[in-house]
Amino acid sequence: MTRRIVRTSLQLGSILFIVLCVLLFLDNKIRLLPSAIHNRLPAHHPGLVVTDVTITTCSSLNIFGSCKLDETKWHRIEKDLYLGSALLSKAYLHIERKKEEDLEANDAVVIDLKISRLNPANTQEAQGKESWESRRGGVWIKRSTKWHGSDSSKTITGVDVLFGSDAVDPRPGWQVQEIPLLLDTRADGREARLTVRRGPAAKIDKPTPRINQNGKFKIMQIADLHLSTGLGKCRDALPVDHNGGKCDADPRTLEFVEKMLDEEKPDFCVLSGDQVNGETAPDSQSAIFKIAEILKRRKIPYAAIFGNHDDEGDLDRAGTMAVMQDLPYSLSEAGPIDIDGVGNYVVEILGRGSTAHSALTLYLLDTHSYSPDERQFKGYDWLKPNQIDWFKKTSQGLKKKHKEYTHIHMDLAFIHIPLPEYHNPSGLRVVGNWSERPSAPGFNSGFKDALVEEGVVLVSCGHDHVNDYCVPGTNDKGKPALWMCYGGGVGFGGYGGYYGYHRRIRFFDIDMNEARIHTYKRLEWGATESRLDDQMIIDQGKVVV
Repeated sequence: MTRRIVRTSLQLGSILFIVLCVLLFLDNKIRLLPSAIHNRLPAHHPGLVVTDVTITTCSSLNIFGSCKLDETKWHRIEKDLYLGSALLSKAYLHIERKKEEDLEANDAVVIDLKISRLNPANTQEAQGKESWESRRGGVWIKRSTKWHGSDSSKTITGVDVLFGSDAVDPRPGWQVQEIPLLLDTRADGREARLTVRRGPAAKIDKPTPRINQNGKFKIMQIADLHLSTGLGKCRDALPVDHNGGKCDADPRTLEFVEKMLDEEKPDFCVLSGDQVNGETAPDSQSAIFKIAEILKRRKIPYAAIFGNHDDEGDLDRAGTMAVMQDLPYSLSEAGPIDIDGVGNYVVEILGRGSTAHSALTLYLLDTHSYSPDERQFKGYDWLKPNQIDWFKKTSQGLKKKHKEYTHIHMDLAFIHIPLPEYHNPSGLRVVGNWSERPSAPGFNSGFKDALVEEGVVLVSCGHDHVNDYCVPGTNDKGKPALWMCYGGGVGFGGYGGYYGYHRRIRFFDIDMNEARIHTYKRLEWGATESRLDDQMIIDQGKVVV
């Protein structure tokens, strides 16, 4: 027994001695590393840097062909650079990325990227002093082993793909290349363009919307933009001879939006669905970025909900919201994951000054798309019971806090598809244009009643492009209890033009001093300087008919 213990002790001692020797050896090896390598170790939390860029092509007919590279080394941007327009070919951009901490002494980092038919080193400015490497599609990259870290503006840390001659990138630090990729594609205005980020991925600070010092606050509802990938094609554009009959949908739509932003100077925008025209937007990201860039430049906070066309492109609702949540000035949220739909959330507009109390609460809800039971309820989907329960619980949970506001607090709601009560069963006076039958769901899930019960004074929708009216909704005693409005269609990529109807935008001009709301529309063509159907709908926090 004693011998066994002695033998075991000797074995353990030998193992400990060997381990100690190995540690001392490794320590000496580390201490003997060249100073140049020591200097390359990051002194801060490392980020990703781009070490190479390439494009792969493959045939659609070759079942054994693949546009994929080694996934352990390359990250593929999952967008066909031809957008499906090439009959027999596909092409994808691949990016090699590494963490700073994983870079080795001889690793080169991409510090510049250009699109050109000729070697950029041969330009007059470069005079052959620069070394550029050629890649497919006219891509030229310049790499250096003397990199400056992922926090340097000289280091490329991200490359992405957008489409269209009007492509823009609202993300901080990103810039779209002026020249599209040189691929054998048809000239349909949806050519692929690279967008490049230099330096670290910027943290997006969310703005805090607040009532102005004069007690005023203006909301601009942008309904049914129907933006495309590329310029888009106009539908029902009036007047027919405008701009010599030439009409590209997205430029004309966005020119109107920009004009209204500059003239009306809203404090907040609500994108009330169908921002994307699904069938003409094979790359939804490129379409969304166009409206986001306009709002970013003017530093206007905004929130978005979805319509029935927003997920008909390459992104579903969750993917689209993921894009929108990470954009500057966007307060858009996916909402609770256990509630039906994507985009059920609340935006609080704080009172003037430095108060932390809410003056206005905006409820935004997802009205989904098409009826899940077309045989019994034709047309469109409806708000689900758990959404209505979520709304009521949220509203009731906020009421105590809202009472701390020194003035009258008001609740507003925004949806895309109109409620069945937009048919005006009570026969009350309608203010505005009613040119088509409301495309409300065939099943009434009771959301209007929930809005009334919780004291919401206004709900506004989109969806029906050529309706722009407001109609009162009644309570259980038949008395007007809230206003139900349409935004009016703004986008030239969607239908319009019925009975001489021109695109328009609705505004809600709010005076918190009197708890008063005026609403009106502005036209894209015609009486562009006057307010159409200007009416006071709320006074002292109560519905005015």
